Amino acid sequence: MKYRFITFLAITLSIAAPGNTVAQSSSGNSLLWQISGDKLKKPSYLYGTIHMLCPQDFRISETLKQVFSASDKIYLELDMDDPSMNMKMLQLSLLKGKKLSDFFNEKDYARLNDFFRDSIGMPLALFSSLKPFALLSLIYMKSMPCGQQESYELNFVNMSKAEHKEMLGLETIEDQIGVFDQMPDSMQAKMIMESINQFGQQQNESLKMVEFYKNQQLDSLYRMIVESPDISGSEDALIFNRNRKWIPVMEDSMNKGSIFFAVGAGHLAGPGGLISLLRQKGYELKPIVQ
Repeated sequence: MKYRFITFLAITLSIAAPGNTVAQSSSGNSLLWQISGDKLKKPSYLYGTIHMLCPQDFRISETLKQVFSASDKIYLELDMDDPSMNMKMLQLSLLKGKKLSDFFNEKDYARLNDFFRDSIGMPLALFSSLKPFALLSLIYMKSMPCGQQESYELNFVNMSKAEHKEMLGLETIEDQIGVFDQMPDSMQAKMIMESINQFGQQQNESLKMVEFYKNQQLDSLYRMIVESPDISGSEDALIFNRNRKWIPVMEDSMNKGSIFFAVGAGHLAGPGGLISLLRQKGYELKPIVQ
């Protein structure tokens, strides 16, 4: 099965917490991993998230809470505790010298306009000054079988505030949006049109992805990335180069204390995934049962 890029976006961690013993998973099917070895004084932890999830599928286990509380600092892909984040994102999402319609031929733009009117319930004119990637999250949310979604990242922000833990980002919002800016206009337009023209398939893929995630099947989530025809040729820019850039940041922070890292689950598995890259650096990674 070939997966659509928009599905990929939703997925583009034995500890001894104080007073508790947590069993190790015997398989690699885990979203939660302990990082130890290579002269680290304290273990750190890696957790794979899904960026949006229906409330009935959302879960933060007691084990995950223990690991979070045992960590000194929290790293997400972005520093979502930054009060300027929303303003930066809006500024970086605005088109300069172009309109959204410039990315599409007349027929496709009319089709997109009809989709937003009929399926999203909003006129496309509201987004005329935004870059195409800004539409993708709206299309993905509409493909989900619930009106409201939960976010692991936002829950971790709230947990870090409640526990007075410092939150940081593995990359900047400029880095993340820059990935899309480097894509040709034609590729961005193609991604969006395929997402709406195959919307029924997208809904089925979203359900399959959630099942993979709930069952902690990292290899299956990884295959959703490598089998997506939409990102063929862009895998390095979208995920693997980012993974490689994150490793030095992770190493530096882990040498200073116990860190809880939470990134999209699609970043964990595969030869270029964080688990493999950290093991190549000499760290021991053990899956944790939740």
